[in-house]
Amino acid sequence: MSPSSQPAFSPLALGVCSWSLQVQSIAELKKLLGDLGVNLAQVACGDPHHANWDEGDAMPEAAKASGIVMTGAMLGFPGEDYTTPQTIKETGGFGNPSDRQARLERLRWALDRTRELGLTDLMLHAGFLPEVDDPGRSAMLDTLSQAGQLAAEKGVTLAFETGQETALLLRRTLDDLKAPNIKVNFDPANMLLYDMGDPIQAVEILGPDIRSVHVKDARRPKVHGQWGEEVPLGQGEVDIRRFVKTLKAVGYTGPLVVEREVGDQSGRIRDVAQGLALLRECLAD
Repeated sequence: MSPSSQPAFSPLALGVCSWSLQVQSIAELKKLLGDLGVNLAQVACGDPHHANWDEGDAMPEAAKASGIVMTGAMLGFPGEDYTTPQTIKETGGFGNPSDRQARLERLRWALDRTRELGLTDLMLHAGFLPEVDDPGRSAMLDTLSQAGQLAAEKGVTLAFETGQETALLLRRTLDDLKAPNIKVNFDPANMLLYDMGDPIQAVEILGPDIRSVHVKDARRPKVHGQWGEEVPLGQGEVDIRRFVKTLKAVGYTGPLVVEREVGDQSGRIRDVAQGLALLRECLAD
């Protein structure tokens, strides 16, 4: 399977991010997905930041044997600190020059894990992208280019998650990189949590390169420099119905994967279930 091809699932198929369900095993993930009436997931690839799997190195075989339809894997880097927007700016993705080589090595591991899972899509946060006139931009783009090349060698598409920069800056960065296997994992709530613009306009700007979608809702921060607030789907400022319509309008046909990152497990499952119900209504419009 080439990096440009999509895994086999129906257009705009509904699923859930595995880490949103706080599962520790593939069997638990399978059960909770069944309870929610879906069988599709974007899976944490097993890194310490996102999720440790009870199956350990046997996780890929267990996942493939489970019958769960996986849309891609998600990589989080150890040491990323989401306490405040400032801490994640300092620790996220490839943003810190002193972390870059170690994180490229972690990426190598994740690319192998992605292929072991039978997948061709790996999602991650690239880190805060420097502005066009920032003296650090060239070195950051060199690192992202290396990441894209490592992925291409494994036949993997990298999808950088939105939110830590404006859509226009991400658009410019993709255009500068000119890497056909570097795409976007679009999260509309992150645009609001980081206060980085209108998520609907961002879909229109990034549309051709949106590879996958985390469906999440949020409200903008009330104080500049602080986090916004993540809320259940339909209760925030994304306008989920318009968001889905806009995705359709730009020709997006990939999965719609619900993500919920706050609350205990029972609360998350309730919110995910409500979110899936809302998305079913949106798709029926």
